[in-house]
Amino acid sequence: MVLETVTAQGGAEGGVLAQDFVQFCVDAGVLRFGEFKTKAGRLSPYFFNAGLFDDGAKLGRLAQFYAQALIAHGVQFDMVFGPAYKGIPLGAAVVIELARLGRNVPFAYNRKEAKDHGEGGSLVGAPLQGRVLIVDDVMSAGTAVRESIALIRAAGATPHAVAIALDRQEKATEAGPDGVMRDVDHSAVQYVKRELGLQVCAIATLDDLLQYLNLHANQALQSERDRVLAYRLRYGVA
Repeated sequence: MVLETVTAQGGAEGGVLAQDFVQFCVDAGVLRFGEFKTKAGRLSPYFFNAGLFDDGAKLGRLAQFYAQALIAHGVQFDMVFGPAYKGIPLGAAVVIELARLGRNVPFAYNRKEAKDHGEGGSLVGAPLQGRVLIVDDVMSAGTAVRESIALIRAAGATPHAVAIALDRQEKATEAGPDGVMRDVDHSAVQYVKRELGLQVCAIATLDDLLQYLNLHANQALQSERDRVLAYRLRYGVA
């Protein structure tokens, strides 16, 4: 079992992996700097657009990063689930890469709308069973994960872990009693870990991005680093 034989190599290797991943995302145009409005209404100095992993080479390389991160973190699971929509190609690519590495695991995904003909239902692929790994790109509010957890539990399986490409490490927003959205002291990733009890494996984090900017502090990236650091100080979580 490949994922069970490399667990001791987490630490330093994980840091190198994260830096390689950030560089890959910058080169691929997936990670961009500027001014971007987030779902929470914040003006972010960077934007991670997983939809730009838009050809076979990029998607294949991305799957390699997911698999290597899962190995480095020692994540144990019996099958992979890809939540609609972005999680579907990501999950499929990851199981293909895992099979190439010698770990062949089942894969399933969901439809947004249940199908009322053919095989019917909202789930496609292998039956949900055992410990399930959910694969997605980022976790902003944790909505896709919560929906996935409900589907997995309803099928009698165990939601066990989540793999994401980037952990933005920033405060989540939640509606208060008056319905107004406000910042809270935890991130969506922290909520999933602490409240839902799932392990979360991120290929890279905002701290890794800041480290990358520090290591490549030319004149162009110096200002980007300062803006990302200011954003981290304002909206970041411990």
